[in-house]
Amino acid sequence: MASASSAAIFGTAAASDGCSRRVFATTNVQVRASRTSPAFLRTSRAIKTYASCSNSSVVNAALITEASAKVIDGKATAKEIRGEIAAEISKMKESSGVVPGLAVILVGERKDSATYVRNKKKACESVGIKSYEVHLAEDCSEQEVLKHISVFNDDPTVNGILVQLPLPSHMNEQNILNAVCIEKDVDGFSPLNIGRLAMRDREPLFVPFTPKGCIELLHRYGVPIKGKRAVVIGRSNIVGMPATLLLQREDATVTVVHSRTKNPEAITREADIVITAVGQPNMVRGSWIKPGAVVIDVGINPVEDTSCSRGYQLVGDVCYEEASKIASAITPVPGGVGPMTIAMLLSNTLTAAKRAYNLE
Repeated sequence: MASASSAAIFGTAAASDGCSRRVFATTNVQVRASRTSPAFLRTSRAIKTYASCSNSSVVNAALITEASAKVIDGKATAKEIRGEIAAEISKMKESSGVVPGLAVILVGERKDSATYVRNKKKACESVGIKSYEVHLAEDCSEQEVLKHISVFNDDPTVNGILVQLPLPSHMNEQNILNAVCIEKDVDGFSPLNIGRLAMRDREPLFVPFTPKGCIELLHRYGVPIKGKRAVVIGRSNIVGMPATLLLQREDATVTVVHSRTKNPEAITREADIVITAVGQPNMVRGSWIKPGAVVIDVGINPVEDTSCSRGYQLVGDVCYEEASKIASAITPVPGGVGPMTIAMLLSNTLTAAKRAYNLE
C-alpha cells in the first residue's frame, strides 16, 4: 500500500469523508450515532473495496503476535457519561424546574434516518431530556422546513435543534442548517462555532459530537495528548477538520492525511495518536501503525459476511485484527466512537440548557 497513490487508497470516499454523519446504527447494534446513514445503502461499494484483514500481505508477519492493545470501550464510557448527565439534569430540575429540550426535524421516509431519530429519542428519555420531533413529507417545501426551524428557534423549552440529513435533493442544505439559531446549534457546525474552535483564546458554543467524543475517550482513558504527534486521516468538516482543531487545542502536533497525501502509510506510522474517518473498510493496515500508538477509529462500514444472519458485518477504517496487535490502545467497531457520539449530543444539549438559563 505504501507505493499506491493516496487517491487510490482513499477511493471514492476521499472526497467526502463525512462517514460520521452518513452512517448509522441498526436497532440491535450500537454504532456511531450519525445524522444520516446512506453508508448502509452503499454496502455494494464497501464490498468492492473490502479486503480481508487476515489475508493481507501488507503487514509484516513478524508483527502479528498476540493481541496486546487495550480496548477503548466507548459503550461503557458513554454509559458512564449518560449517568452523569442524568444526575445533573435531575438536580437541575429539582433546583430550578428546568428540563433540557432537543428538537429534531425529519424530512421524508428514509428508514435509516427514522431509526436514528428513534434512538435519539430513547437516549434523551434515558437522561431526562425532553424530545421534540417534526416529521415532514418528502415533497414538502424548503420554506416549510424553515418555518419549523423558526418556531423551535423561538421556543424557550427547546435548547437544541437538529435537522436530520440527508435532505431531499430539492432543498438547499446549507440554507436550512444556517437557519438554526447559533445558541441552539448543538451540532456545532455553524461557521461561528468552527471559527471559534480554530482560534486561540476563543471558545465555541458547541463542539461537533463525533470529534468531541474522540477526545473525551482519550481523556477518560488517560491518553496523554500534549506534545504528542497525532495524525488525522480524513479532512471532512464533520470529523477530520474539527478533530484536528481539537487536538491542536490539546497541544498535539497534528498532520492531516487525505486523498492527495503522498505516502500516507509512512506519515501515519509516525503518529502517537491516530484518528481516522474516511469510510473505507480496513484501509489502515497494521503496517501503518507505530508500535504503542493509540488508534481511534471513527469509520463504520458494512461488508458482506454470509456467516452473519443479516448478511454483513460492520468494520472500521482500521483493520482491527492487525492494528490491535501493534497499538497500545484501540477503539472497536462497533462499540467504540459510536456510542460516544450520541452521548456528546446529550452533553451539548445539557450545555445549551444551562447556558440559556444561566445555570453554568
